[in-house]
Amino acid sequence: MKAVQIDRYAKTIQTVLREVPVPEISDTEVLIRVKAAAVNPVDLLILTGSVKLIQDYPKPLTLGNECSGIVEQVGRKVRNFQKGDKVYARLPLDKIGAFAEYVTVDEKEIAKMPAGYDFATAAAIPLTGLTAWQALTEELEAEPGQTILIPGGSGSFGQMAVPLAKSLGLQVLVTGNARAKDQFVAMGVERYLDYQQENYWEQLSGLDGVIDTLGPAEFDHELSVLKQGGRLVSLRTGPNKVFAQRRQFPGWKKTTLCPGGPEIRQGCPKAGEGIPVCLCPFGRRPAAQNHRNRGTAADTPGCG
Repeated sequence: MKAVQIDRYAKTIQTVLREVPVPEISDTEVLIRVKAAAVNPVDLLILTGSVKLIQDYPKPLTLGNECSGIVEQVGRKVRNFQKGDKVYARLPLDKIGAFAEYVTVDEKEIAKMPAGYDFATAAAIPLTGLTAWQALTEELEAEPGQTILIPGGSGSFGQMAVPLAKSLGLQVLVTGNARAKDQFVAMGVERYLDYQQENYWEQLSGLDGVIDTLGPAEFDHELSVLKQGGRLVSLRTGPNKVFAQRRQFPGWKKTTLCPGGPEIRQGCPKAGEGIPVCLCPFGRRPAAQNHRNRGTAADTPGCG
């Protein structure tokens, strides 16, 4: 089969398309014939070695974190899938490889495609959808009636996060570009702020949570609109010491990853005490049955 691989980490994209053997399945895995695979920022982080402290891969490495396709073969202990099923998946962090004609995945890591979706659409759902779900339910631990803000939320993440947040009974505020306003108002956001016309930090306060999509340069503004005890989840930061401790990394990794980041240490005092900050660069792998994947101060769930 054909697969897109790298032979080493590099600061520039140095992928190779080559012929490799079709992978063999274990008793609990399925073989998927890939029909579509999505390209994400995490793929760039992986091929450049930016996340090797979280997950270092043997080479050559077949890239790709999420895909959709058709089940070609099932292991003898697989109970929930059969040949011909249309499925989609966010592949486990330690076993990626969606940029290939075939991929093997444990059955607990995949789900059947929703009716009415084509393969290309389905392939783009898992990582963004899981990131949004995890940010809302596990990192923010948001409850019905609470209000959250998504600065820079007019892109693909916001399109996934807003409907999920509304289904959870949340009040949702979004900042973004003018051309996306009508779309997000139609989704039911309580307020949409055009970032070129309005400064949200001058108009908002007392919010329960913020999902940052812009990065550390925006932390001061985001922290300033939170209530006492509110939570900030960032999708644009790296791992830290709490993340390493939770996942029982070896000692050298715990000391290598910073306690919380200089931006957090500078920003939190300005916003007041008691504001947990959760650093989430990209979604963890799914448990496909219910798309789950909690947050306390300065935790990074890590990739996929």
